[in-house]
Amino acid sequence: MNYRIKIFSLIPFLLFLLVPAAKNNEVKTQGNTKNVLKLEVGEELVYVVRYSVMRLGEVKVVVTGKEEIKGKDYFSAVVYIDSYPGLPFVNLHQVYETTMTPDYYSKYFKGILKHDNYDSNTEYHFDYNNSTVKIHKWLTNSNKPPVDSTCVVHKKYQDGLSIFYYARAHSLQKKYEIIPTFVNEKKVTTEINFNTEEEDESIDAVDYDIDCTHLEGKVNFISVFGLTGDFEGWFSNDDEAIPIKAKMNVLIGSVTLELKSWKRSGWNPPRYKD
Repeated sequence: MNYRIKIFSLIPFLLFLLVPAAKNNEVKTQGNTKNVLKLEVGEELVYVVRYSVMRLGEVKVVVTGKEEIKGKDYFSAVVYIDSYPGLPFVNLHQVYETTMTPDYYSKYFKGILKHDNYDSNTEYHFDYNNSTVKIHKWLTNSNKPPVDSTCVVHKKYQDGLSIFYYARAHSLQKKYEIIPTFVNEKKVTTEINFNTEEEDESIDAVDYDIDCTHLEGKVNFISVFGLTGDFEGWFSNDDEAIPIKAKMNVLIGSVTLELKSWKRSGWNPPRYKD
């Protein structure tokens, strides 16, 4: 398989850059424990994907809805992953959906990998009261029957999109965490070190340095696309905690996501002050 295809398929897992932990995870916290994130339905963040100097495509993350259940808000979101037209050997279109519990854990996850003649679909239905996650997989335009299975889970888990928002809600905390994550129907872990110290970071979308907080971590598994090892990411140093940039090591190099555009009421990247 062409390397550029492998790299671009990694993008859902780059959202691991933005992961905090559950109360029953291993957590060591210092300093600010503020959790101030207020999601906004319609918020849209667009990232450009780069491998070295090559621009491969874009990732668009959107808050799509909110449902109130017993006085608590359950937000839904979707991420669209699309390669740019005209790239040789690259034609990728993927969609990932999540519905999150009020504390930003995964309640429901769906992944769609679009091919020329069919789509591969995977759903996770988390039932924490019964310590299970039900897995449903099927192909469109196929005579193959769907495949159903159940996995036992004794902790709350993050999927590849819910962690994007959970991390934003906790980015002002200084802590080390080991996070249970559910990937490719497997229970794995990711290590995160959050750092509340201010750092400046630049992107093409604005003509000034952005005030950010920084995290570093390690993926303790190798995905089918080759993601493994160390990573780092930067959030805007404000209550919105918008992810600004992320870097991840893969088997043949480094992939970068950079904020390109945004739709969020009254928000612009905060300016860094020396």
